[in-house]
Amino acid sequence: MGFNAKEYLESVSIDCVVFGFHNNQLKVLLLKMKYTQEWSLPGGFVKLSETVEDAATRILRERTSLTDIFLKQFRVFSDPERSKMNPALKDLIELGDQPDLDWFAKRFISVGLYALVDFTKVIAVPDNFSDYAGWKNLDEIGNLMLDHSLIVQKALNTLRLQISYQPIGYNLLPEKFTMPELQALYETLLGKTLDRRNFQRKILSFDILNKLPETKKGGAHKAPFLYEFNLENYKKALENGLTGGW
Repeated sequence: MGFNAKEYLESVSIDCVVFGFHNNQLKVLLLKMKYTQEWSLPGGFVKLSETVEDAATRILRERTSLTDIFLKQFRVFSDPERSKMNPALKDLIELGDQPDLDWFAKRFISVGLYALVDFTKVIAVPDNFSDYAGWKNLDEIGNLMLDHSLIVQKALNTLRLQISYQPIGYNLLPEKFTMPELQALYETLLGKTLDRRNFQRKILSFDILNKLPETKKGGAHKAPFLYEFNLENYKKALENGLTGGW
């Protein structure tokens, strides 16, 4: 199905940084562009009848196959040079028989949003301009198309700030998880090692976890207990904030 520029707002685009967590690795969902070796973030444009939030939800539903996604707007990217047509994108549009090359060549101001998703539930689907959608570890991303590397870095910086005053984890971890898994997530996001006892004491003091009577099976060591998030308290912590930082 072709792209019809008349359906969308001019000069406004959306770029989404989709974070997942798997095997103690923070991952980002990326698209490999057709006819090129370039990678990009999932993104798109705002329909005339949509809000930015509605557009982002639609775009990520199409790319991840998920309907309930934690989304947060974190920055607007408006550098006058950011939207200059890069040669690879020009070739992609021409080879793909797109009629709207002039429209794509215009300057676009992009709204950056980040999403936190359960890695195991995502079914990644490429868009009209890409031939593959998949995950890359944060340290494997390399240089992305246009200013998308900058967008990823700013999203990560925002997450690191958020973790100081709001809980993180409900959208990234499975329903049941261990304390070491939760600590690994925090350490990955913060980029530093945390003391095990201090982390456990502090995270439990927030009263956002329920300790379950069951343990995680498998492994050579004593099986750790499983936890789940107390959703009522977790949502209150999102609204009211936490104190202390990491």
